[in-house]
Amino acid sequence: MLTKQHKKEGGKEMRRLLSLCTVVVALIVLMGIPANSAPKLSGTILAYAGHQEEWAKLTVEEFEKLNPGAKVEFIRLSGGEALARIDAEKGRLQASVWWGGPADTFMAAKGQGLLEKYVSPEAAQIDGMFKDPDGFWTGFYVGILGFTLNDREFNRLGYTKPTSWNELLDPKFKDLIVMANPGTSGTAYTVLATLVQLMGEDEAFAYLKQLHKNVQQYPTSGSAAGRMAGLGEVAVGIDFGHAVPQLAKQGYPVSGSYPKEGTGYEIGAVALLKDAPNPELGKAFIDFVLSKYGQELGEKAGAYQLLTNKTALSPSVAIPLSQAKLLNYDFEWAGRNRARLVERWNSEVFSSKK
Repeated sequence: MLTKQHKKEGGKEMRRLLSLCTVVVALIVLMGIPANSAPKLSGTILAYAGHQEEWAKLTVEEFEKLNPGAKVEFIRLSGGEALARIDAEKGRLQASVWWGGPADTFMAAKGQGLLEKYVSPEAAQIDGMFKDPDGFWTGFYVGILGFTLNDREFNRLGYTKPTSWNELLDPKFKDLIVMANPGTSGTAYTVLATLVQLMGEDEAFAYLKQLHKNVQQYPTSGSAAGRMAGLGEVAVGIDFGHAVPQLAKQGYPVSGSYPKEGTGYEIGAVALLKDAPNPELGKAFIDFVLSKYGQELGEKAGAYQLLTNKTALSPSVAIPLSQAKLLNYDFEWAGRNRARLVERWNSEVFSSKK
């Protein structure tokens, strides 16, 4: 039989445990760890990741810690590569989630019937401009299109750093510029769609034919342009601005600029794929990616994009949207016209003589 003393001590212990539980719950809320991250999920999913591999890797590790019964594997693919692969796998899909890379490529996938509508509970914390109005994708970061410039190369050459699209056409920049291939890179397709929206289609293609004379090569990945500029293989990489603080923190002599005529931007998106294997685990992973906790993992992995969740704290070195003259970039138009514009670029620009 319990004595009064035992009952008293038991009551104190219960109150102490309840108080501890309250503190733990409060910490979870403050950290933004999703409530549905309890260890009840199981199975394995594959995700195609279009953003920095380090960020993707850390996100997967943290998600699996919170969900010991679940496993997420990922393959790093550029936007165009992911779109082509998902389309080719239609009917025998391997991946459940497409995660990272510009939203206009996701819009193209939506138009091709490759995405499943899913509105995450976390989407309530994300402004409408950063998500699909029909619920097929949601943005978790934002990046501004600009120029990554190698300071050492510009000092060596004695050139003034470009601050406009037009300056890139100067013959002195022959073989000193890198832009990725719009057919494989979501970044480079954003360049293409930006110029068409800025100048008009025929004028943009006339511009790209001139720019072609100065482009050293067109790598498959958009991030390669910034890396090549950082390494000094070229003077200018056309890339998203968050590459600059990332490369600078790694010790590369880089700075950035944004074209004064105007520029586009990306919304890094995440989406559930149509007929995805293990869709419930896929949805839970999307919830985690969009959460405050999931988004803030980017800075820990050396990624410096602006974040979309209103409760998340963007990195202090993230480039604010106000720093550039932004176009009213039309993601729906860009997605709808992707195949046609890439085909025209291949036939009129990529195949033309320098």
